[in-house]
Amino acid sequence: MKKKIKKGELHPNNPHKGRYDFKVLIEKLPELKLFITKNPVGEETIDFSDNSAVVCLNKALIKNYYNVDNWDIPEGFLCPPIPGRADYIHYIAELLSKKKNVKVLDIGTGANCIYPIIGSQSYDWSYLASDIDPKSIENAQKIVDLNDSLKNKITLKLQKDKNHIFVGVIEKEDRFDLTMCNPPFHSSLEEALKANKRKVDNLNKGNKEIKKGLNFGGQKAELWCPGGERLFLKKMAKESAMFASQVYYFTSLVSNKDNLKPTIKVLEKLGAKCKVLEMTQGQKISRVLAWTFRKN
Repeated sequence: MKKKIKKGELHPNNPHKGRYDFKVLIEKLPELKLFITKNPVGEETIDFSDNSAVVCLNKALIKNYYNVDNWDIPEGFLCPPIPGRADYIHYIAELLSKKKNVKVLDIGTGANCIYPIIGSQSYDWSYLASDIDPKSIENAQKIVDLNDSLKNKITLKLQKDKNHIFVGVIEKEDRFDLTMCNPPFHSSLEEALKANKRKVDNLNKGNKEIKKGLNFGGQKAELWCPGGERLFLKKMAKESAMFASQVYYFTSLVSNKDNLKPTIKVLEKLGAKCKVLEMTQGQKISRVLAWTFRKN
């Protein structure tokens, strides 16, 4: 029987439900102790406006839950929130009905390589992970090379043409059960910087010592692209039709709900069947758009 997901909760298979167990995490990564502080009610936490603290927390989480001892990202690159990234994996796993030998394509894997790490270690999936940034591919490859648990599960590929998403990555002989993507959601660097400032201001609310100049990380391809999320999704939808017979389910996160209907309209015109998976994390609602060109 499928487990019912209560509003505001992470997926039942997500191991990151509830508060972080800092005692366990510090045992896995003692350096995390340097970043531990207390919240107003006396509970252990970290300063989530401190990028170094968040990176260290991620190292501990990845080591504890995903058997990856060596993980790091270059300064200035996107540091992903692990619980939300894991939720995407667990939701799309339901599309496969416990299928074996699953092969997944991760579009825009980033320097952190987080989706292939979680998917390979949670479900034993094999990944082809692509990115248009050579530095991201270089760091992701370094992570794979330094961890035996990843070496036979993740292959990296540089997308050499910034105007394409699947073209140049999917070869004629390739077959994938799933594709996944977390699109850049801003349309310009200025928009991305304004959003980053709002995030910093929100995290500093109530703090006596206001921190300035914080960098949550994120290179151009990770945070913004011309036309933003809507244009990216439209391009992805149109290009996916070219590989209709090679992919069972295409999926993508959709940050802005207003971008769902236009994308679905494009896909349905192309003959795709669509479904929207809603993920709730506290007050935040995220959406995964999944589509297939298969008739059964």
